[in-house]
Amino acid sequence: MVKHGIGLFVLGRECQPWFQPVRHSITSMLACALAARMPSMTYNEWITDSDWLGGITDLMFAINFYAEAYVDLLRKGRKTATIRRGDKSAKYQPGMIVWITTGRRNGPRHKLFTAIIDSVAVKPISDLTPREIERENPEIRTHDEAIALLERVYGVPLTPADTVTVIQFSQVIE
Repeated sequence: MVKHGIGLFVLGRECQPWFQPVRHSITSMLACALAARMPSMTYNEWITDSDWLGGITDLMFAINFYAEAYVDLLRKGRKTATIRRGDKSAKYQPGMIVWITTGRRNGPRHKLFTAIIDSVAVKPISDLTPREIERENPEIRTHDEAIALLERVYGVPLTPADTVTVIQFSQVIE
């Protein structure tokens, strides 16, 4: 998780960056668009992430994939969902802007693209639809194959009753 703080001040209808670790990010563009349209803002008033959108933009989240095999599927748009073990609905919300990255845990990560989360569904593995399984990996079709994949990823045995979170996302073309 990357801290993504932004401070902006309004000069007429223009926004000037004060601190933004990711130059011209979607978050900062959104902040500028909102700030330029806020009639109550005066010359030197500051806008911070927590002042707008209820603080949800205080953190920039990433959905990371360890397997390099997924890079090609992600870039080609054939992988548009991820199935994660457990309930991740508190961390990921529909409408959030996230980075899709690849890389090892505690190592360098490579940003593939920015995405928007379309939906987040928490359910037992047995309730996964064929479409959700296919969006996770186009080569997998059945619940048993999905369980085998998740067991390889997480290194623990899973059953059809185990809870997973299906996060569907779409690439944002910048």
